[in-house]
Amino acid sequence: MRNLTNNTKEKKIAFYTLGCKLNFAETSMISRQFIEKGYKKVGLDSGADIFIINTCTVTQVADKKCRQAIKKVTGKGAKVVVIGCYSQLKPDEISSIEGVDLVLGTKEKFNVVEHVENLLKGKSNKFITGNTSEIREFEAAFSTNDRTRAFMKVQDGCDYYCSYCTVPIARGRSRNESIAEVLKHTKTIASKGIEEIILTGVNIGDFGKSTNEDFFQLILELDKASDIKRFRISSIEPNLLSDEIISFVQHTHKFVPHFHIPLQSGCDKILFLMNRRYNINLFASRVNRIKSLMPFACIGTDVIVGFPGETEEDFDMTYSFLESLDVNYLHVFPFSERPDTKAVLLKNKVKSIEKTKRSRLLLQMSESKKTGFYALNAGRTENVIFESKNHFGKMFGFTSNYIKVEAPFNKDLIGRVMEIKLKTINLKGNFEVDL
Repeated sequence: MRNLTNNTKEKKIAFYTLGCKLNFAETSMISRQFIEKGYKKVGLDSGADIFIINTCTVTQVADKKCRQAIKKVTGKGAKVVVIGCYSQLKPDEISSIEGVDLVLGTKEKFNVVEHVENLLKGKSNKFITGNTSEIREFEAAFSTNDRTRAFMKVQDGCDYYCSYCTVPIARGRSRNESIAEVLKHTKTIASKGIEEIILTGVNIGDFGKSTNEDFFQLILELDKASDIKRFRISSIEPNLLSDEIISFVQHTHKFVPHFHIPLQSGCDKILFLMNRRYNINLFASRVNRIKSLMPFACIGTDVIVGFPGETEEDFDMTYSFLESLDVNYLHVFPFSERPDTKAVLLKNKVKSIEKTKRSRLLLQMSESKKTGFYALNAGRTENVIFESKNHFGKMFGFTSNYIKVEAPFNKDLIGRVMEIKLKTINLKGNFEVDL
């Protein structure tokens, strides 16, 4: 491999991101830092000199995908740098993979440019991690890779310590920057012609702890951002989704009627074991409140099946509860045991075959609920923003209430907010329109 330290312009760098929208926002920010230093961003198969892998560790499957991604890029004569949550929790495991040159934890990943420079000079340790409980700084991030929408990080870390989750260990305590700083990022994003911003974070409803502000104040100020057409709240805990937030979304034109509210279980016994901060009655009240004010709002949720101690009767309770609620899609996860969590110590583990069965039943319910929601919207007129990718002559967009729309590709429509009548649902389950 050629000497990379003499000519910055020759350094080609590729990125691979796994996990949540927050990771994608942070990768985008990190890639811009490298570009500003003279590096050239290239694809994974374009002869990169350096690979940056941003990892996730929310489940065993996530860990496996991270290892596969790492092994895919090793042995290509490039430097391999691994960052993110998996790096923070399991640096030894990653650094033992042949071909990995550097592993950076949660805090140090934001200094990755400096560490890569040191690596290229032969001055770097194999892995650098620290104690996340000591992190107080908030590192801003937003994505600008898509011409139509951006993921903007407004909060990081979590103070909840759910019994199954390692995110507070991997990312540290809840923190954020001020509303004034967030508004500056919004202006930067708008200057690039992007029409929609998705607010992301680990627990965004907890926004404001670092600055004596709160999430409701944030969305009020963002709504005044004149250059952005749409804002979308990525996910918010049911106990933090207040009546004033719901009412605000009903009356604003910028914050779209799409809510993703994690449930995890429809059984109070299991919610208690999970160390969640609400019960099923509170969750149901949030869903019912939204639908009473906004009948065509889209509501999604997350569900974990097979948590230790979840009997067949407990699962049936979850199934019946979800069946009775006007939610429109489910993200379903078989329980995955994570080291250093309280759930590891719980008894009455659920067998894998039973987790698979329960997951399948909820996924079938999810498809049925989504189909019903789409049918309910047939004949309505909705605003759509089309995305920039060309999928074999087709382009896709989403309505404000998160319905997928398909049309023949036309580059002149990219990023435009268009009023479209929802008429025909095709075999793929999308509304198909001729423009």
